[in-house]
Amino acid sequence: MERIFNSSRVNEIVLHGFPNLQHFYVILFALLLIIYLFIISGNAIILLVICRVSALHTPMYFFIAALSCLEICYTAVTIPKMLADLLEDKKMISFNGCLVQAYFLHALGAAECYILTVMAYDRYLAICKPLRYSSIMTTGLYVKLVATCFIGGFLSPVIETILISLLPFCGLNLIENVFCDFPPLISLACTDTRLYIMVEFLISSFIILLTSAFILFSYVRIIYIILKVKSKDGRQKAFSTCGAHLIVVTMFFSSIGFMYIRITKSYSVEYDRTVGLTFVVFTPLANPIIYGLRNQEIKKCIYKYLLTEHFLCLFHNVCSRIVVKI
Repeated sequence: MERIFNSSRVNEIVLHGFPNLQHFYVILFALLLIIYLFIISGNAIILLVICRVSALHTPMYFFIAALSCLEICYTAVTIPKMLADLLEDKKMISFNGCLVQAYFLHALGAAECYILTVMAYDRYLAICKPLRYSSIMTTGLYVKLVATCFIGGFLSPVIETILISLLPFCGLNLIENVFCDFPPLISLACTDTRLYIMVEFLISSFIILLTSAFILFSYVRIIYIILKVKSKDGRQKAFSTCGAHLIVVTMFFSSIGFMYIRITKSYSVEYDRTVGLTFVVFTPLANPIIYGLRNQEIKKCIYKYLLTEHFLCLFHNVCSRIVVKI
């Protein structure tokens, strides 16, 4: 793929994709499609179960539902375009489309940072202040917290988006990645971009470091309280309620930290591509596995309210058709 230079305004961006794996595009397409369908269906089932089962109408499961909704939207921003590019010889996207994709990627990523922080706060209250938990974490509060996370997420990348839209792009139009993002877009500008790189670094670092510090503080307090519990079963139960969240937090924050907390324009192309795939594909893949297959309450509800009802409905329809024919 040639890098294109000219003196006119750049209107289209070329995504390099997976140049070293061009002979395996069909296999990559099938694999990525299966992963995407699993992410969508898994998170949709979690959302459906939490909405239908009144026993799961608690703050913890409300936050899990919000996270599942975020993961569906997050992957919808990037994976469909990646799938389409695997079938195209020219992997093109308009400049405005690229900027919009980068905006939503950061907006939904920031919202997920905030949601994971709120989930840590919820676990902190449940374990460290159990007697006051129900009076503090009211329905009104956790609904407002989730709404604030979404609003804050969509406002977080506004400054970066405006600044990048004002940059002059008049030469290179090749992004060495599989999706659009702010750092590679900044690197395409035909002007001094040190200020823009610093702004992007400061905003990303502020969001990531602030939320991760709050989560770390919450879990230090949680672990301290759990270790004081004399009952082995009590400690095990407390750790099990926090374990799933810690796994998701570790995967998500480690990948976005490696990607965005850096002052240089970029590391190696393979580094950017690998880390990028981690937080747009593999981290969302872990959510339905961790909160669905590993969560006993959700597993029971899936079996009881989805599988059982589905087979009963199917059996009823078959019997009705038999009776009508007779």
